[in-house]
Amino acid sequence: MSTETLRIVWIYPDLLSTYGDRGNALILARRAQQRGFPVEVLEVRSDQRLPTTADIYLLGGGEDGPQALGAQRLLADGGLHRAVAQGSVVFGVCAGYQLLGTSFFAKGTQYRGLELLDLSSDRGPSRAVGELAGDIDARLGLPPLTGFENHGGRTHLGPGVSPLARVTAGIGNDGTTEGAWRGKLLGTYSHGPALARNPALADLLLRWATGAQHLPPLDDTWADRLRAERRTAVATSRG
Repeated sequence: MSTETLRIVWIYPDLLSTYGDRGNALILARRAQQRGFPVEVLEVRSDQRLPTTADIYLLGGGEDGPQALGAQRLLADGGLHRAVAQGSVVFGVCAGYQLLGTSFFAKGTQYRGLELLDLSSDRGPSRAVGELAGDIDARLGLPPLTGFENHGGRTHLGPGVSPLARVTAGIGNDGTTEGAWRGKLLGTYSHGPALARNPALADLLLRWATGAQHLPPLDDTWADRLRAERRTAVATSRG
């Protein structure tokens, strides 16, 4: 059992909490606690300063206006950039994923992103809604991604990042790739919430945050069963 408290920060729940992404914080905390890690989850609202010494920072989904406001306040705050410079883990979903890039569009206007990942987002020809699945970058050693997407954006990756996954169902970034990662920063369009539907991804973030090469296994029987059901349903709908 670790004696150091694992600190998880949920960024701006008053702005970026449209699709139940608070579940990602709950999953991380629960899986860490089951392994004996003391955990502290901090919910930092947009009128509060962001702490710079936490282990994991979470950005969730949000509508256009709150997304634009969140970007402006995070840029003015500067705390997330300092945390990244110190080696913290960042996990962004949907709007939170777009925020990590250089720019994104909201209500027809281009906004500056946090410039933490080499990617940019614009608007797609149609809204991407439905099941999202893909084969995750083999270097991460994870099973296939499963989730639910609901976004109007398309995300274009630069040479400084790698796709999280190659799409097998849904749209993701552009119908070919889904999400992106570099170092300890990772983003995805997957809701569900993402870490509930992909517990191995949650464990990857925990390993990055704790420096552990391996974590004691947990009983994921029910999660594995639900993942298998969703993958079967997606395959059936495509067939």
